Amino acid sequence: MSSVAAPARTNWLPLVASCLGTFLLLIYTTIVTVALPHIGADLHAGFGALQWIVDVFTVALAGLLLGMGSLSDNLGRKRLYLGGLVLFTIATLSCGFAGSATTLIIARAVQGIAGAAMFATILPLIGLTYHGADRARAFAVWGTVAGIAGAVGTVAGGLLAEFLGWRWIFFCSLPLALVAIVLAARTLSESERSANRIDYAGITTFTLATTSLTFAVIHGGEAGWGAPGTLIALGVTAVTVPLFVLVERSGRHPMVPLTLFGTRRFVGVLVVAFGYYFATFGAGPIMSLWLQEHIGLSPTATSLVLGAQIVVFFMVSALISGRLHSLPPGRVLGGATVLIGLGCATALLVWGWASWLALVPALLITGLGAGMVSPVFPAVAIAAVPPSYGGTAGAAANSSRQFGLALGIALCGTLYTSQGPGLGNATSGLVLAMSVCAALALVSGLACAWLLRTRRDAAGAR
Repeated sequence: MSSVAAPARTNWLPLVASCLGTFLLLIYTTIVTVALPHIGADLHAGFGALQWIVDVFTVALAGLLLGMGSLSDNLGRKRLYLGGLVLFTIATLSCGFAGSATTLIIARAVQGIAGAAMFATILPLIGLTYHGADRARAFAVWGTVAGIAGAVGTVAGGLLAEFLGWRWIFFCSLPLALVAIVLAARTLSESERSANRIDYAGITTFTLATTSLTFAVIHGGEAGWGAPGTLIALGVTAVTVPLFVLVERSGRHPMVPLTLFGTRRFVGVLVVAFGYYFATFGAGPIMSLWLQEHIGLSPTATSLVLGAQIVVFFMVSALISGRLHSLPPGRVLGGATVLIGLGCATALLVWGWASWLALVPALLITGLGAGMVSPVFPAVAIAAVPPSYGGTAGAAANSSRQFGLALGIALCGTLYTSQGPGLGNATSGLVLAMSVCAALALVSGLACAWLLRTRRDAAGAR
């Protein structure tokens, strides 16, 4: 009798190692949100400092993602991912021991730098390890974990801040970080190293552009748009953006070849990445402050309210993500982002009904839309460009998403405080911020649907 060898079983441990790192770095985009009042009281931090405690992590993450992608080509993706994990663990421990707002902001910046090294290498490592149907499953799992992490951070932050103290927001993740380090070292495969030169000029100009723009928005809301610091930051942005384009156009080894921006689908991915993350999560910190400082909810109650997004997001990601991959990406990503915009618009209920219940429709609908986008997004990003640019596309898309979050937090915070103190003014500020989120999501969703349209879509429109 002839025997047929059983098919080899897929080893999912590398995916677990990658998803652990993803969960760790993305949970810290939101986990401090609900704890902001406790942090501010303990460290005597004003609103501007609290914004930076949230935003400096995301700014560093967004600004350095592309550069870290280039660096990984030279050093090896596994090596850079492990190095990022170790530095992230050290920075997280430092956050927990921070004795001042300045120290916490610096430690959070280091967290973001380390997170960029991790985030830039995770998707290429998954793509290196898995193929065919396994790769599609791996990307779907990764996308679900990425979306859930930010939502779980909101709930965990409130619970830890109220019952254990805000420092345990950082201490509690350390065992998980150590497990991730060991698992990544043992299971991940190293990528081939290239001899291309690192685009230091591109890294520097892009990081300066994103950081200065975010600083200008935060400082403008706090000190005024005519303040010297705001004007200097806007000037730096105005100089570094065209300088970045010039550097990438003239460089022999640019970290983002400008020819990719001539690819309609790549541009569509960047647009939806920025828009859906801005609209879904950018208003999180001001929602938290509004619920605690003006509605009077405890951190735990605030976490449970904001956690409504988690329930819907998880159900959608777990139940229908597989079906979404078989649909045209433009319809899924564009349509879901439009849905997020409609969800943000329901926050207008807050104007006539200053209660936590008025936010629930917005949280449920945005959770539904984000649960549709997040699992599909990674595969679409990599498929939008030729295979040789897959890693660059993944890093650029994630950078756009994180920059959307950073700018969303900054702009929503500025709009929230622009109306002045008191419940009525705070409510007006919250509605104004959510209206901006709604408009951006609607425009981004429609633009994405058009940019990612297929030939069949175009033929049907005639």
